[in-house]
Amino acid sequence: MVVPEVDDILAVLTAPPKATPEPVRASEPAAFRLTTNYIERDARNRSLGLAGELFVLNYERARLIHAGWETLAGRIEHTSQVRGDHEGYDILSFESSGAERLIEVKTTKYGVATPFFVSRNEVATSERCSAAYQVYRLFAFRARPKMYALPGAISNTCLLSAATFLARPR
Repeated sequence: MVVPEVDDILAVLTAPPKATPEPVRASEPAAFRLTTNYIERDARNRSLGLAGELFVLNYERARLIHAGWETLAGRIEHTSQVRGDHEGYDILSFESSGAERLIEVKTTKYGVATPFFVSRNEVATSERCSAAYQVYRLFAFRARPKMYALPGAISNTCLLSAATFLARPR
């Protein structure tokens, strides 16, 4: 797991991309697709996700310290590591007012318009806690990381499409 270093971590924040009529697919060029090793791919995705979360922890600390809120920066929690993935967000941070900021981190090495997966629990948590909830989307993570934020309920900030279903025999 490698967390990229940047000259100015607060400068990585950008505006979210505009919606596109056609979905964007992220994949390796055909010449590089030989076979899929799902265990290896899962390990890479977990490593990338954890690196993104650590990057956002650094960003949030810098954001609060830069605003003069060192005590709040010291209270930031890496929730997915401390409490587990069931909370529906990865990081507990704070607004300068002291209000909670619940951050779900989504990381890709691909471009700004690359779609991402969200769980049913993340969507439900974003609905229940919409005033505090934010998705931080990191993109171009390995090369030159950038990030945008989507505040509020995921259903209000993203176009959602069913990607998987839970099936049980009748």
